[in-house]
Amino acid sequence: MPSLLAVFGHPDDESLFSGGVLARNAAEGSRTAVVTATWAEGTHRAAELAEALRILGTSEKPRMLGYADSRVPESAPGSPRLCDAPLDGAVGRLVAQLREFRPDIVVTHDAYGGLTGHEDHVHTHRVTVLAVQAAGLERLYPEAGEPWQPRALYLATHPHSAVWALGEFAEAGKGMRTVPDEWVTTTVDVRPWLERKWAAVQAHRSEAERGAAPGMLAALPAGAREGILGTEWYIRQELISDARTGETELTA
Repeated sequence: MPSLLAVFGHPDDESLFSGGVLARNAAEGSRTAVVTATWAEGTHRAAELAEALRILGTSEKPRMLGYADSRVPESAPGSPRLCDAPLDGAVGRLVAQLREFRPDIVVTHDAYGGLTGHEDHVHTHRVTVLAVQAAGLERLYPEAGEPWQPRALYLATHPHSAVWALGEFAEAGKGMRTVPDEWVTTTVDVRPWLERKWAAVQAHRSEAERGAAPGMLAALPAGAREGILGTEWYIRQELISDARTGETELTA
């Protein structure tokens, strides 16, 4: 199995958007890890993230870039908001993570920032795309370690046709940012790992308590949750070809 590094904006994004793929790859022996752009070590959400990753079976503890959530300044005391931080610095921090972990595949938000279009999601997408491109170039960020080029970048997304499965989410979130179905290159049935994915989502207890996505999902019948969480969609961004197979797929 190819090694997999997921890069998301906030604690809980990894479980909501790619928890099934992370759990599946980990169960099959792949090296897996998660980089989270906002919140700092020592905060309650960092602890919840660590528990979620333990449940998903990732290879190591959370990797946190340490920027502040754009809507929660106290998420990283003394650090700038992700969206306000110098872009070059944020890219450099992520390049260092990529060169240290050396993933075959990187997963992040799509260009719209997922269903909600949260500004931290959108900016995490930008930073990740630039970092994945820069990580393999030896003259860029030489202080960040030896160059490493991931084979593929996958963007977690939702196609227009998935709106029906979102049920109450679609009603509550009019204007959700979905993409044309033909943009989706990889659809993964994660129902075999849904129990683990849902447990990881629930580990983000503070988000459930404040009525964010984990809390909204907890209020739904199990069948409705399966319709929302049981499939994951991705847009593959070509980087380089695998000389042996010509491609690297999440479903390989």
